[in-house]
Amino acid sequence: MPEKVITADKLTKRFGDFTAVDQISFEVEKGEIFGFLGANGAGKTTAMRMLCGLSMPTSGAATVAGFDVYRDNEKIKRNIGYMSQKFSLYDDLTVKENMQFYGGIYGKSDAFIKNKTAYILDELHLEKEAHVLVRSLPLGWKQKLAFSVAVFHEPGIVFLDEPTGGVDPVTRREFWNMIYQASDSGITVFVTTHYMDEAEYCNRVSIMVDGRIEALDTPGALKQQHEARSMDEVFLKLARKAKRGEG
Repeated sequence: MPEKVITADKLTKRFGDFTAVDQISFEVEKGEIFGFLGANGAGKTTAMRMLCGLSMPTSGAATVAGFDVYRDNEKIKRNIGYMSQKFSLYDDLTVKENMQFYGGIYGKSDAFIKNKTAYILDELHLEKEAHVLVRSLPLGWKQKLAFSVAVFHEPGIVFLDEPTGGVDPVTRREFWNMIYQASDSGITVFVTTHYMDEAEYCNRVSIMVDGRIEALDTPGALKQQHEARSMDEVFLKLARKAKRGEG
């Protein structure tokens, strides 16, 4: 039986009278690339923040890496990687200092940090930029570096919140090659995106509309079910059901 590393059962988040996430249920298997799709305002980021231990659910249940989202949110944070929608590195630190900082936060040894930093600089071809402030890097390099830092401590699960927003198509493709490598190494990747072509790269995809999961399956199965030639078409058919506006 495949190992379930993320589970959600009727997970709900309300802000006053507004239900941002409405009783969502799903499971994610170890090593899977799980796409969490939806228009702006569908509830993707709110759901992810609950799973990352950053926001307390209103009701329902969920576990991440075997830890309960109510009781073990600090343990969840230590056992996952997270790349936020807003750029998640420190602009006033150098490329190398960012990696050393995050390695220290997760309690990694000096030897581990030194070896992993050298490996990432080589992989990203950033050896010459090791002592450059992050703020001076092009956006595409920043995003790839942010992903590398999110998995620096070798977590079992990494959460990526719209990681390719604003970058060019070539950089997006390079970024997805990094995601494939992470998945091949056994890391489970939970990724939100509003680029429907990126849904094709996922093992399975859930599509949120108005805080609920309207569809969940492989990209091929979803296209077949909705008689669509692309995930774009699938999404448009489901998004027509939306009642609340974007935001």
